[in-house]
Amino acid sequence: MKKKLVVLTGAGISAESGIKTFRDGDGLWEGHNVMDVATPEGWHKNPALVLDFYNQRRRQLKEAKPNLGHEILAELEKDFEVHIITQNVDDLHERAGSTNVLHLHGELLKVRSVRNLNHILDWQEDLNFGDLDDENNQLRPHIVWFGEEVPALDQAIQITETADYFAVIGTSLQVYPAAGLIDFTSRETPLFYIDPKPIKIPNLRNPLEIIPEVASKGVEIMRNKLLSFL
Repeated sequence: MKKKLVVLTGAGISAESGIKTFRDGDGLWEGHNVMDVATPEGWHKNPALVLDFYNQRRRQLKEAKPNLGHEILAELEKDFEVHIITQNVDDLHERAGSTNVLHLHGELLKVRSVRNLNHILDWQEDLNFGDLDDENNQLRPHIVWFGEEVPALDQAIQITETADYFAVIGTSLQVYPAAGLIDFTSRETPLFYIDPKPIKIPNLRNPLEIIPEVASKGVEIMRNKLLSFL
């Protein structure tokens, strides 16, 4: 039976594919204040701005390609039962070939009804004001905005609890509840932490291996270490 590798990925793994982040702390995402484009308040205040913002992100995503970090994680499915839990809203893990991907914060290539959280549609093109579901409700980006519940969190916890290995890649571990998933690993579960600027993880019980590299190089180092355990 294959060992179970659970990987929590953040913006850092997609940055090498040209997907910009706001993790540097200036509060801007592609030149916009995140409170204007990634909160329910921003949506109610100016839905046209929010729709335009995500339309631009969707177009940008079509030009981006998976990088070596995404590809190695997909290749690891040959030797491990790999589960990707991602904070990212892009589809680069799927395009690289990963088959078990859970999106904590939603997906850019999906939209949902403003009235029904579970009415979700695949969506490749621009989303405009006046685009409605079959019950005449406005459609909005299928993104978990700041201040909203994370519907996939319980599933993520269940996956994490049975991990043989747990990896954190390209996330600042500052965004909760995703950052708290580490607390649901078994005490004996080895933890890999890949980030060029790793922070100290408080109250960590696990065996820890810090790999202070960008995602693509760090994932390659982690792969070699994992394969040596087989």
